Amino acid sequence: MLHPNKLKILKVLKRDSQRFFTTIVPKPIKLAYAVYEQETNSDNRVNPFVIVHGLLGSKQNWTSLCKAYSQKFNPPRKVIALDLRNHGESIHSDEHTYNHLVEDVKEFLIDNNISKAALMGHSMGGRCAMLFALKYPEFLEKLVVVDISPVNLSPNIHEMPIILDTMRRIQMPSNIPLSQSRNIIDEQLSKTITDKGLRAFILTNLTAVGDTKSYKWRVNIPTLVRHFQEIAKFDIVEGLQYKGDTLFIGGAKSDYIPRSDYPKILQLFPKAELKYIEGAGHWVHAEKPNEFLKITMEFLNRTTAV
Repeated sequence: MLHPNKLKILKVLKRDSQRFFTTIVPKPIKLAYAVYEQETNSDNRVNPFVIVHGLLGSKQNWTSLCKAYSQKFNPPRKVIALDLRNHGESIHSDEHTYNHLVEDVKEFLIDNNISKAALMGHSMGGRCAMLFALKYPEFLEKLVVVDISPVNLSPNIHEMPIILDTMRRIQMPSNIPLSQSRNIIDEQLSKTITDKGLRAFILTNLTAVGDTKSYKWRVNIPTLVRHFQEIAKFDIVEGLQYKGDTLFIGGAKSDYIPRSDYPKILQLFPKAELKYIEGAGHWVHAEKPNEFLKITMEFLNRTTAV
């Protein structure tokens, strides 16, 4: 029989061990990225502006806006668009939680000697950006969240698994040009997905395999299917707040940020502003790029930190 003091020590070790394993930091991966910046002789630069895309998106979706941001920032800001894990040109992984995405972004900033940045995320990327701000506020100058709320389940919780399953079941053509393959796959997608714009967005994920005339999806469908329930919700971190300048932008035709969420948003982000762009849906930045650019530039230029 163990001495009472030894039993006490074992209980403490067990408690600390459990706490350690529940707070293990996920292993990050290296992210693919694109950089946009003005050629200038000025040393008066401000913090970089980092953008993270949504589910089934990539850095490629932000190319036009990134070029516009880099040309309009004065003083200059480096603009960086990331490919999150399991998307674009980044590494595929069996894991895909918001904690994993956050650690990937943190690793990117550290690897690139970025001690502080303005961060913007859309949809899934917006929840990644929110959690990053809550966990690592010291890295952020400002936060922009595009058409997603920290409060509710995603409205597409029933639609997206169908889309992912449809993509998984596509019969990929071969030995034909990419443009022809897109048309064939679009026809297959149309049997389940009637929205032509949504199909066009999905098809941005189609890529050739090497130099061959065979094709695949760039996104890691099996992992996204397996982790979709985690992607669709945001677990609010009790006791954490991001007290920096924050802008939430919603599409007026979208239901991803109900106005009724605003009081709860303020509990996590007490300096949050909430603005809507008329005539825009969930892909507000693609549907109304000029209005989106104007609102975000005004917010980012309001005060700048060197």
